[in-house]
Amino acid sequence: MAYKRQFYPGATTPAVNRRRYMDPKVNLKKLRDVSMDDVVRIMGHRNPGEDYKTIHAPLDENPYETLCPIRALVKPIEGAKSGDRIRYIQFTDSVYFAPISPYQRAWMYLSRYRGIDTGTLSGRQIIEVRERDLEVLAKEMIDNETFDPALTGIRGATVHGHACRLDENGLMFDGWQRYVWDDSKKEVVYVKDQVALPLDRKISVGKPASMSDLQKRTTIFRADGVDMRDDKEVSMYGLRIHKLRTLGGYQPFKVKGV
Repeated sequence: MAYKRQFYPGATTPAVNRRRYMDPKVNLKKLRDVSMDDVVRIMGHRNPGEDYKTIHAPLDENPYETLCPIRALVKPIEGAKSGDRIRYIQFTDSVYFAPISPYQRAWMYLSRYRGIDTGTLSGRQIIEVRERDLEVLAKEMIDNETFDPALTGIRGATVHGHACRLDENGLMFDGWQRYVWDDSKKEVVYVKDQVALPLDRKISVGKPASMSDLQKRTTIFRADGVDMRDDKEVSMYGLRIHKLRTLGGYQPFKVKGV
């Protein structure tokens, strides 16, 4: 029997969304179209139209690379072929029903993309990859259903705020105010890049979703939304693992009857 890849258990909305976001065969819904030049401006690594900086010669110009057995096995991504430097983008996801959360971003990135390095912290997820590949990935993530203008922040530094209450317009707190509410258009605009350097002009990332829509799209289990305990298939494994880890530490086998 052919191996069938598994992603996540459960039948509740957050469980189904986790499977969808992780499965590379699922085309995620595109909700907006931020131009590539504006994505580049928000990331702040280079100016739109500027050449990519390199850290080594293109692979096909290095005669010694042809002797590498790994090259025969692994197809290089475009940035690696060209010798691009490695850059990053970092997303902060609110605990208030953001479409996705940091550790699920890691699952999704590793399932959908090649040549990446990613790391999870409490409320944010960094992804590092060759620069031209990063820009394509970043635009996909900003345009699709895993991003919400109010509850997802692009923050390269001073990222805290994911657990603070939302403001009067439903925006997640950002100490550097990289994005603000445009009351005339009823949408969110970026006025600073991801490390809080002022932009030459405002960049719109669109209108926030309604809370009812967000609760349908989210991967987050919450007591005031869908509780993990409501999904027996999820709680059978997830809550048991958490309980064993909490009670038993490095010796969960010593915990009886759990």
